[in-house]
Amino acid sequence: MINFFQLLLDWSEVWATLIPLIYYLFHRNQPAFMKPVIIYLSLALVINLVGDIIGDFKSYLPVWMQSNNPLYNIHSVIRFVCFGFFFISLRQTEFVKWRNWLTILAVLIILFNFIFLENFGNPNHLSGNLLAVEAYLLLIYCLLYYLSKLREDDSDIVSGPDFWVVTGLGIYVVINFFVFLFYVPMIDQDSLLAERIWNVHNIAYILLCIFITRAFYDSARHQFAV
Repeated sequence: MINFFQLLLDWSEVWATLIPLIYYLFHRNQPAFMKPVIIYLSLALVINLVGDIIGDFKSYLPVWMQSNNPLYNIHSVIRFVCFGFFFISLRQTEFVKWRNWLTILAVLIILFNFIFLENFGNPNHLSGNLLAVEAYLLLIYCLLYYLSKLREDDSDIVSGPDFWVVTGLGIYVVINFFVFLFYVPMIDQDSLLAERIWNVHNIAYILLCIFITRAFYDSARHQFAV
C-alpha cells in the first residue's frame, strides 16, 4: 500500500496536471488572462510525462537520455514566463513598474546563474538556484496581486478565477521555496531524504492544479450565471 501511494506521488506531476486540463476541455470559454495558465498546463504535462518516463525507465534509454534534470530547469523557466504573462494579462493598475522590474531582474539572474554558476543542462542535478529564485519572484508577483486588490478597494477579493490561480500559485511557491533552496545540498548529503522531501513538492503541485481547476470552475459558473 505504501509503495502504491509513493507511486501516485511520483507520478503526481502528470495526473495532477490532467485534472485542470480535462475540466478545461469541457469548459473552454475562459477569460483571456487564463490563456497563459492553459499554455503552462499543456507544456507542463508534456515535460512532466517525459520526465517521469525517463526517471522510471532510464535503464532502457541511451546514456545521454537518462537524466531528466534539465527538464526541471526548462519547466521552471516556462512556469515563470507563463505566470508572468498571466499577471501582466490581469492589467492591474497598481505596482506596474514593480512587475516590469521583476521581469528584468529575473532575466538578469537567470543569465548570471547559467553563465557563471551552473550548467543549465547539468545531468547530475537540477538547478536549485533557478528554482528557488523562480519561487521567490513568483511569490512577489502574488503579493503584489493581493496588495493591488487592496489598493483598488476590491470588496469581492476572494471571487474570480484570478484569485484562485494566484492563491494556488502562492501556496505552491511558499511551500517549495526552501525545498528548492536546499534540495541540491540535500542530495549530496542524503539522497534518500532528498527523495522524501520532494514528496512535499509533489503535494504542493497537486494543490496548485486543484486551485487552477477551481479557477476554471469559477469562471464557467459565472459565465453560466450571466
